[in-house]
Amino acid sequence: MKRIIDWLKTLPQESSEYRLASWLFLKILALIYLAAFLSLTGQINGLVGSGGILPLEEMLHHASGKLGTRVWLDLPTLFWLDSSDASLTAATWLGALFAVALFFGWMQRFAVIVLFILYLSLANASQLFLNFQWDYLLLECGFLAIFLAGGASRLIVLLFHWLLFRLRFMSGLAKLASGDPSWWGLTALSHYFETQPLPHVGSWYAHQLPAWLLQAGTALTLFSELIVPFFIFLPRRWRLLAAAVTITMQLLIIATSNHNFINLLTIALCLFLLDDQSLTRFTPDWMRNRSTQAARKPHWLNTLLLAAGAMLILSSTLPLLFTSLTGIDPGKSVMAWSDRVRRFGIGHAYHIFPTMQTERIELIIEGSMDGNHWYGYALPWQPSAPERRPPFIVPHHPRLDWMMWFVPTQQPPGSYLLERLLHRLAQGSPQVSALFATDPFGEKPPDYLRVLAYRYRFSTAAERRATGDWWQREYLGIYPWIAPRSP
Repeated sequence: MKRIIDWLKTLPQESSEYRLASWLFLKILALIYLAAFLSLTGQINGLVGSGGILPLEEMLHHASGKLGTRVWLDLPTLFWLDSSDASLTAATWLGALFAVALFFGWMQRFAVIVLFILYLSLANASQLFLNFQWDYLLLECGFLAIFLAGGASRLIVLLFHWLLFRLRFMSGLAKLASGDPSWWGLTALSHYFETQPLPHVGSWYAHQLPAWLLQAGTALTLFSELIVPFFIFLPRRWRLLAAAVTITMQLLIIATSNHNFINLLTIALCLFLLDDQSLTRFTPDWMRNRSTQAARKPHWLNTLLLAAGAMLILSSTLPLLFTSLTGIDPGKSVMAWSDRVRRFGIGHAYHIFPTMQTERIELIIEGSMDGNHWYGYALPWQPSAPERRPPFIVPHHPRLDWMMWFVPTQQPPGSYLLERLLHRLAQGSPQVSALFATDPFGEKPPDYLRVLAYRYRFSTAAERRATGDWWQREYLGIYPWIAPRSP
């Protein structure tokens, strides 16, 4: 017991071996925030603006009527003050501005607080469109960075370790808990490169690898997520091994997948496994000076607030981890508490790709003025023309392109999203049309809309040499949930 008490007393102290790591993490976090906000600038109004697919004002009105006086607690967002299109756009550009400020170290603590509040506000306002694992991870990293800006205490480093552990271990656990035969049978990578939401050219080359190598890669994925995360809490040599394996896996994913900024953010978290002694081997002299700066005594208020934040995170995440491991429900009150904490951007559960799709169904929206001649709406990054080279777009995240991948497999959310999208296209919403690479009708919307379904697969190497096409596709017919109709 005395050892535990003595260890607890050391938690507020500065973790001097992570000064350079902390400085680098804040720089990388600033760049990721910048990418995330800039990615939203051209999308936000088409997604949730007044003429968007899921208008924010409608959601706030519904939430206000349902939640009453506790609405700020259940749906924390600055857009309760003003939900106009101008405010949505301003929030994305303001976020980009403060990300630049954070990168250059201007008003560092204030900047990271503003960034967290802005992204939390946008995430809660954007409904389905910012409801992804990487959005949760960015929020949690941003929250912890508020306390990192004052120097790396042992407690904040421990919380970063806990976040990385949860991200990796819970993702691996979810793959097995789902019972998906492709993970249990080590065939997930035989499908993943072809069926992931937005493949790039590296995905095509990875898909051509021999089956035995893809099986080995699937086994390595499970090993890196189920075993390696425990190395995080072991002595230094094991932490370095955990960092090496995790960073290697993230670089391989970037080389074969368009997963926006999550892999970059995961690599940034590994900085807290690579202490300054390790980092100085790979950094220039002017960076190394960061590791020799004088220690700063933590302010008592920072320590108090960080301790409160740690209690919130642990009280929310431990029950989730317990349930994931045992399948035992900890009780309604405990889960209700975890849910309330998560609404403020912290304490999330992670389960990246718990199941694997074995075929790729793409939906192509077409419009017509007479019901005979049809013209397609093309999303910028969605696989469409078979001859089009799958583009590399990291760290950009095209939210509608990504959501359209879910529509054929997730009902009713998918069908609801598609219905709302078609409704806006039928109205000729310029905000929604701007989300597409091509709108064949311009200012005058079509009289008829339909959705065609195709099965896509990557071309084999021989097929590509013969035709130049990256994809082969098979027409399946009219998408069954949406029939041709006049809007």
